[in-house]
Amino acid sequence: MPTLTLDKPLRVPLIAGSKTPGQVTADVSRPLEGKATPLWWGAFLVSAAFLCLGAAAVSYQIATGIGTWGLNRTIGWAFDITNFVFWVGIGHAGTLISAVLFLLRQRWRTSVNRAAEAMTLFAVMCAGIFPVIHMGRPWLAFWMLPFPNTRGSLWVNFRSPLLWDVFAISVYFTISAVFWYFGLIPDLATLRDRFRKGWRKKAFRVMSFGWNGSMRTWHRYEVVYLLLAGLATPLVLSVHSIVSFDFATSVLPGWHATIFPPYFVAGAIFSGMSMVLTLMIIARKTMRIEEYLTLNHIDAMTKLVLVTSGMVMLAYGTEFFTALYSGSEYERFVFLNRALGPMAWSYWIMVSCNVLVPQLFWFRRFRRNLTVVFIATIFINIGMWFERFVIIVTSLHRDFLPSSWASYAPTSVEVATLLGSFGLFFTCFLLFCRFLPVIAMAEVKGVLGIGRPSRAPGPRVGANSKSGGA
Repeated sequence: MPTLTLDKPLRVPLIAGSKTPGQVTADVSRPLEGKATPLWWGAFLVSAAFLCLGAAAVSYQIATGIGTWGLNRTIGWAFDITNFVFWVGIGHAGTLISAVLFLLRQRWRTSVNRAAEAMTLFAVMCAGIFPVIHMGRPWLAFWMLPFPNTRGSLWVNFRSPLLWDVFAISVYFTISAVFWYFGLIPDLATLRDRFRKGWRKKAFRVMSFGWNGSMRTWHRYEVVYLLLAGLATPLVLSVHSIVSFDFATSVLPGWHATIFPPYFVAGAIFSGMSMVLTLMIIARKTMRIEEYLTLNHIDAMTKLVLVTSGMVMLAYGTEFFTALYSGSEYERFVFLNRALGPMAWSYWIMVSCNVLVPQLFWFRRFRRNLTVVFIATIFINIGMWFERFVIIVTSLHRDFLPSSWASYAPTSVEVATLLGSFGLFFTCFLLFCRFLPVIAMAEVKGVLGIGRPSRAPGPRVGANSKSGGA
């Protein structure tokens, strides 16, 4: 009868390579201490070029007017709101990985939560651009804020879901930023103690708020972190639900659907997880963090992508089922027009990317093949952009009256604005990777012992370190 030995791991280690806390600190700090690589400079220059292109396009649009866009009387919403909803959705993965999975005690999140949180902030920044420039007079954006003024009866309409967006996005950004920065503090203290002099030493000393790594400090940190996670968790459901109210509270066929809030939330997590995978696969190779972001992490995230893909697929079918049994010929026409009308090509791109491509992740060999995962996640994000495009444009371009039907094609200014938003996103992300730790050192040190033999237990975070595990 075989005997059970405790020298063999009961599960696969979350962190490969039998790392010590000191090695974790050295590995994560290495890209911050040395000079930027040529690959980083190349990526940064390309993203900065797209950012400048977008800034030029937005400046031209503001100086000339929103007539530079391809909008018409029938299609008053198109590229701007499509990009807005797309970027808000991208930002959902950060809150999911950081808050929800933390509360569910999913320890594999420790290697990806820092980058996902940063991605959330940058995606929300990109999303906030489009409502402001769509106003035509962005210098009057402060009119949306409910504060005492001398403008008489001119006041914000609190019954408008467009105003709800302002509050939802601003609260989401604020909570996400606080949660991200609070999790950074132990790592900033570690970097403070590693740098001997220079402006970085001074900056990290200020940013770490006098962190000393004591038991009392760690206890209070963990309590506040838990409270912030509980506060941020409802945002996963609320923010994109409120964004969906822009459509669901209307009377337009194809929009006024009660399925939109859960449908949009599932789609947001779907696209956000795909973007996290895209970025982390790149960072995994370029920053040499293969031992921290293992194939097991990729496997777990692709499973989440597969689950949310199933939810989105169910929503697609439910929409057609509801339209068929609605008794409204207008509702039926909208969905038949999506699949068979003049813009059906966009609908089938959406279905192919969001329904068919993720089915690859049923197979373990594809979930653990980085090339397959990378290409699949790019297609998924393309499909999720087209999902918003289909919902908005195909519901508008065929109105109740055939005499008002119109088509839509984006102008070069709109395309340049979209490329500029991607430039802003990747420029911010590259600067984040260059100057701040992309891996949460303190949290990773807390899971080093998982999967190790019993004779080599993992260390406790902060137990023997003044700065939290340096």
